[in-house]
Amino acid sequence: MNPNLDHLQTYPFQKLRELFAGITPNPQCSPIDLSIGEPRHATPDLIKTALIEHFDGLSNYPSTLGLPQLRESISAWLARRYPIPALDATQQILPVNGSREALFSFAQAVIDTTANKPPVVIAPNPFYQIYEGAALLAGATPWYLPTLPEHNFRMRFEDVPDDVLQATQLVYVCSPGNPTGHVMNLDEWRKLFDLSDRYGFIIAADECYSEIYFDETHPPLGALEAAHQLGRHDYAKLVVFGSLSKRSNVPGMRSGFVAGDAALIQKFLLYRTYHGSAMSPTVQMASARAWDDEIHVQENRLLYKKKFAATLPILQTLLPSGAPDAAFYLWLKVPGDDTVFARELYRQHHVTVLPGSYLARNFGGFNPGYGYVRVALVAPLAACIEAANKIIILYQQVNNQT
Repeated sequence: MNPNLDHLQTYPFQKLRELFAGITPNPQCSPIDLSIGEPRHATPDLIKTALIEHFDGLSNYPSTLGLPQLRESISAWLARRYPIPALDATQQILPVNGSREALFSFAQAVIDTTANKPPVVIAPNPFYQIYEGAALLAGATPWYLPTLPEHNFRMRFEDVPDDVLQATQLVYVCSPGNPTGHVMNLDEWRKLFDLSDRYGFIIAADECYSEIYFDETHPPLGALEAAHQLGRHDYAKLVVFGSLSKRSNVPGMRSGFVAGDAALIQKFLLYRTYHGSAMSPTVQMASARAWDDEIHVQENRLLYKKKFAATLPILQTLLPSGAPDAAFYLWLKVPGDDTVFARELYRQHHVTVLPGSYLARNFGGFNPGYGYVRVALVAPLAACIEAANKIIILYQQVNNQT
């Protein structure tokens, strides 16, 4: 077996099951699960119709490169969403089976274990656990960069030692961030691009939450957009990962894309040709239909906006840094041990949230997720409001005990 498998930690949701083992939640409460970032709004009819219309695609082997119609739809969407010239659909865009799969396999394709220095992969801390697993199984060492409220949850690359940067081959960034909701601004991108130029590392920009935001007139800045504004028109050493899962409520379709540096995309295409992860033609045609339509995305954002408007006033005492910039998470500061808080919330109120320490690593002497819980506002509006009130009840109870 690959010895690097021994370095993988238990996945957060397995930890959560173990935390709740043997606990019987309050039978007087209906279950409300806000632990998993799984969209639960209805899949738009236009996507379901497109799947049905293209069932005949199941009789064909899919192409790794993807259908021209899908790649062109993604290129056109990127040009509309971010005011940038259309990317070359044949060289700079590649459909993938969801951003998770691509974020993992990308590290396997780009990490060079024969380099003079043992390879390092930088990731935010807390973080999406796929970054860590991808780094470890590619033979690299993860370096966890804490994102803290006193720094507005940004990645402070100025805190990374020079010797670490010299060994860094890949940097994962997530904007809007999971779990904090932080959106990188142009100055943050400028500094990161400058470091990439100086040290030669590749940037993997996870933007799966890019379409969950609150102000229709100010969508979050994207990596390609930032690069273009800064004159980096070739998107050198930058690859962006997008997804339909959150945008269009189709997590089961496993549909996303990678876009950016043409040379990196072509190497990744070569890897994926052997990897055998091409998207079904049926899913590709339905995906093209989804990327071509914005009405259902605006309707989806409105549902989340209503949930935030209803729950933020209830939970504001647990949000010392205010509301998130984007995405559908609340990163709540709770009293004491976050695992104890999550367990008691489940036991007393049958509400499930994810302990923040499960999303982070103890690195540099502390775990930046300790004392937080992540709340995914994916349940119906009424359930989100009920859960928020129960979180406050437990918060006040714990505070009174201390």
